[in-house]
Amino acid sequence: MKNSNKPTIGITGPDKGGTAAWWFTKYAVLLQGGKPIRITPSEPHPGENLDGLILGGGADIDQERYGKSFAENPFEMGPKPSSLYQGFIKILSFLFYPFLFLIRKLLSTKSSAVDPERDRLEFEILQKAINNTIPILGICRGSQLINVHFGGNLYQDIGDFYSEVPQVYSIWPKKKVLIESDSKLGQIIRKDNIWVNALHNQAVDNIGSGLRVIAREETDLPQAIEHISYPFMMGVQWHPEYMPQIVHQRAIFGALISQAKKFVK
Repeated sequence: MKNSNKPTIGITGPDKGGTAAWWFTKYAVLLQGGKPIRITPSEPHPGENLDGLILGGGADIDQERYGKSFAENPFEMGPKPSSLYQGFIKILSFLFYPFLFLIRKLLSTKSSAVDPERDRLEFEILQKAINNTIPILGICRGSQLINVHFGGNLYQDIGDFYSEVPQVYSIWPKKKVLIESDSKLGQIIRKDNIWVNALHNQAVDNIGSGLRVIAREETDLPQAIEHISYPFMMGVQWHPEYMPQIVHQRAIFGALISQAKKFVK
């Protein structure tokens, strides 16, 4: 029997690797009052009893599932972070990020570049979640998977977007993202721009049917998407689970849990 006070949140991941992401996402869900359930190809979940779904990060989606594309005509990067912000980030790095980096290193296991079994599982469980209209959050790969599910495609390599400056690849919030104020994400965060981390080499290109881009980085590359008519379906390209010290990143999980509580029986 389900706990009437805690919505059950499925969190997808690979069979091999992904331990750090699982533990941090699990913590994020627990912190907001949810009951996290790990879902992998070897330990699938039927999906019908979930109150919410988080599609986690990880391996690239098999190119055979969508039309691939490559980044072209990069935009020039916008202004660099302010000195005040950079100082704040340096303080945080001494206090938190070495710990996070160590945990990820200790728990990381090398996995395949693609994972067809995980692709199959996640597309199936995403469709079941949609059939039941439960809230859905895609993180990094999960955001890309939502786009592919609705007929969109992906940039295979976003490196060409960064011809003017080095590409950011860091668990630290070092990338500025501009958010559409009328989006669900904008309403949750209540900011028109935030700083996020970046652990990806692919991104949304052509947007899928029924979806819209709700956040972009200053190169114009999509950083978040949402479904136009679905009650709560959002994908973010960054990893909010690795930024639990930031209030508006925790709020993303809080919004998912709040919506999921409506489905608790």
